[in-house]
Amino acid sequence: MSDTTAGMVCAHHHLYSALARGMPPPPADPTSFLGVLENIWWRLDMALDLEIIEWSAKLGALEALEAGCTAIIDHHESPLAIEGSLSLIADACAEVGVRVNTCYGVTDRHGPDGAAAGLAENDRYLTDGGRGMVGVHAAFTCTDDTLAAAAELARKHDVGVHIHVAEGPDDVGAADRIRDLTRDDWLLIHGVYLPDDHGLRGTIVHNPRSNMNNSVGYANPARFSNPIGLGTDGIGADMLAEFQLAYVAHRAADIGASPDAAWAMLDTNRALFPEVANDTVRWSYDPVEPWHVAFTPTINVIDVDIDGEPALRDGAATRVDADEVRAKAAEQAARLHAALEEMP
Repeated sequence: MSDTTAGMVCAHHHLYSALARGMPPPPADPTSFLGVLENIWWRLDMALDLEIIEWSAKLGALEALEAGCTAIIDHHESPLAIEGSLSLIADACAEVGVRVNTCYGVTDRHGPDGAAAGLAENDRYLTDGGRGMVGVHAAFTCTDDTLAAAAELARKHDVGVHIHVAEGPDDVGAADRIRDLTRDDWLLIHGVYLPDDHGLRGTIVHNPRSNMNNSVGYANPARFSNPIGLGTDGIGADMLAEFQLAYVAHRAADIGASPDAAWAMLDTNRALFPEVANDTVRWSYDPVEPWHVAFTPTINVIDVDIDGEPALRDGAATRVDADEVRAKAAEQAARLHAALEEMP
């Protein structure tokens, strides 16, 4: 028995992290969220070059396709390889067949020149017709001027801003700094430390697996009046698995929670990327609906059509050689990990 649905959407991904698995241990064991960023993720993005970015995106897109996810909303950062990076990601996803909306995460961590380069890459990509948003890392790593510049650039291109908000205690004051800048088309990622009455416009994207992994706490997104989407924060793009975790995390906090709330996040995701209504995914289980999927392990993808054209048949990608993608990605992962080993 099988069921068919529209394509899944990942509302927040970091495709550049697809090659991070198995990376060398950090130079110091993190004891806080800021320590996780400084010792793991900010070191990773400093080690990226354009070749690593390309194959990381291609592998991430392939794995998304194999999980029935036909559209990715990506957030990218590579401080030493900014120019052209967004086009590389878009082209890599297009080769696999997966839709992508990407952006560069602007930050002042690398000084005003770094922030300007991030803004310029967003501007270049959008001006060239790329599907995307204006990315911002987080308010706590940006000056007020940079936040205002990102919001203005988004208005110029009639797109939203894609920004991490109050993920950890270091960004607890984010709402006050961006409240007057936000619009309904913004993506507000995490929101763990947002107050219930934060007053921000936009869609909040919940990332339960990442929040647990980074030990930042439970966002309890049911407390917000904003639309709520579901992302993975770079830990793959298996949206059924993320839905299952979102449900049990909600249930752990509220015995009255049902799978319907987490399932509604997947509907919000599709509203963010409405083209997936033209995609079809055939699953190994019937029916694919919240009360069944929440309690059914190992639901596999059999076939995927994107815009009516085959992208996956019997679990195998049709537009790229999956073995070649994985082999080339493994080569780049070895380069990435070696760079991390050499980093002070």
